[in-house]
Amino acid sequence: MSSRDARFDGVFFFAVVTTGIYCRPSCPAVTPKRANVRFHPSAAAAQRAGFRACRRCRPDAAPGSAEWNVRADLVGRAMRLIGDGVVDREGVAGLADRLGYSSRQVHRQLTDELGAGPVALARAQRAHTARVLLQTTDLPVTELAFASGFASVRQFNDTMREIYARTPSALRAQAPGTRGRAAAGIPLRLAHRGPYAAREIFDFLQRRAVPGIEETLGEPGARTYRRTLRLPYGTGVAEVREPRPAGPRRGHWLDCRLHLTDPRDLSTAVQRVRRLFDLDADPYAVDERLGADPHLAPLVAARPGLRSPGAADGEELAVRAVLGQQVTVAAAARLAGTLVAAYGKPLAAPDGGLTHVFPEPATLADATLEELGMPDSRRRALRTVATALADDRVRLDPGVDRDATERALLDLPGIGPWTAGYIRMRALGDPDVFLPGDAGARHGLTALGAPADACDAWRPWRSYALHHLWNHTPPREPKDA
Repeated sequence: MSSRDARFDGVFFFAVVTTGIYCRPSCPAVTPKRANVRFHPSAAAAQRAGFRACRRCRPDAAPGSAEWNVRADLVGRAMRLIGDGVVDREGVAGLADRLGYSSRQVHRQLTDELGAGPVALARAQRAHTARVLLQTTDLPVTELAFASGFASVRQFNDTMREIYARTPSALRAQAPGTRGRAAAGIPLRLAHRGPYAAREIFDFLQRRAVPGIEETLGEPGARTYRRTLRLPYGTGVAEVREPRPAGPRRGHWLDCRLHLTDPRDLSTAVQRVRRLFDLDADPYAVDERLGADPHLAPLVAARPGLRSPGAADGEELAVRAVLGQQVTVAAAARLAGTLVAAYGKPLAAPDGGLTHVFPEPATLADATLEELGMPDSRRRALRTVATALADDRVRLDPGVDRDATERALLDLPGIGPWTAGYIRMRALGDPDVFLPGDAGARHGLTALGAPADACDAWRPWRSYALHHLWNHTPPREPKDA
């Protein structure tokens, strides 16, 4: 905190009892006396203790703790689900039901570890969503309160005054020139920590872009990735700009703009874009571990901050993984584009090259899939996966048990270790997946002169090591989705 180390933004927060304000560790304000400082494991815990958010460092907008990506226990799974908006949509009972525990046990474990229960954690997220909407749209305050997830306008007003020491009107006044922005979407800065290998992640997404639901505009170094989103209350379009190369003025964020048919989907859409671009990762921990390996060290030095892309929609990713079995990346994208054109839900109006949202599993479960021109065995595998997703035998939401989900996938006819592992890595955001049967991984190991079991030393960051291998030998990469 004294050195304003941004690596710990989102990992913990500190509050100053003499000012009543809480901050992120990198706050540029004068370092307070140690005797006046209290530390909190979450923004919600600081708010619960009566502290309001600093106006300089905006602690409520800090990147999320990378710990929730790694951990597979109850608290880690709960935090991923809360981030996806489950408490706002289904309540604490719905959260507990998804986790397979009682509401009391979920509340106890979250409070013991994070200093706040699921209601307080969701409240902190609602307040941040409300501030973003206040300062980027012209939505009426009443509509905005319910769009943010609050149960009443009074609750909304009280919360905003408590957390930001400002009325909603005063918060809106702090961002002049907001009139008319709602029509142009909601502009956001999605924070990340440490170096970010943007070129590689934009290359990854561009090579796999599915016509109708994804497109990449512009030249490398100045690209905009655009895609449609299927959300709980409606649909959306996300636009993310490729940041300029690292330099003294390069900020630790990605510029994003969201176009939503229903503003209640804002927090969910933000979390799904963050997962897709792996914005809550800890590149310092990843690079330190992988950079200590003599085989990977040159690759890590060449691409600091390399990310492991997740998925904006787990069900979509699972279908695309099946389409990508034993075919090239380009062929998988073409097959997915054919699937979208035949079975996807059209947008109310085309938006550039974006015309549809990806088909729902229930639609594909009963489809003939003759348009794809695939062997019968792969069409059966696709329908089997879609049926399992549609009837909830396989769930791919952020809070599922990864081991159990992988086992359930492997039990499905036509789903092998590569497909199940790829889904686990991207749809479930597991940072520790290696695909030993992947040809690109084998070629990468051979090119480095590394033995087949070298990946054992790369835990718990094997997903990132796999991307280093793929980037090291991109022409040999044979398949995926």
